[in-house]
Amino acid sequence: MSKIRLTKKFSFEAAHCLENYDGKCSRLHGHSYKFFVTVIGEPETDFLSPKLGMVMDFGLLKRIVNEEIVEKFDHSVVVSEKSEYVFDEKQPMFSNVIRFPYQPTCENMLIYFAEKIKKRLPENVELAELKLYETEDSFAQWLAEDNV
Repeated sequence: MSKIRLTKKFSFEAAHCLENYDGKCSRLHGHSYKFFVTVIGEPETDFLSPKLGMVMDFGLLKRIVNEEIVEKFDHSVVVSEKSEYVFDEKQPMFSNVIRFPYQPTCENMLIYFAEKIKKRLPENVELAELKLYETEDSFAQWLAEDNV
């Protein structure tokens, strides 16, 4: 049987800063992220299945990624847990501060996203690739084949 890849595009807005970085990204700033999620699997062959011919329902992939990533990160501020920035998280404007044990680079975010998404996929479907665009012409890429 042939393996097929499915890709779904997502977008979210988030701010971040890279503590102690030696460039502009050390200052708090925002991005309009574009996030592409690609899964791979064999299409369903059971003629009695309502999913006949599908690797995975796009609606299920959308739900997984929205619940694990988009709903949490959209309109958030992402900083390292070691950040010296002070956010009064009791204030509504800082109610969605996400603190991570690493620098919130595009690369580190992809590693985190991959782990979250892989745990939720159906057993016959694998995560194949993630792309996270930070700007229109700059992105990081995670490939399953590189992470065996």
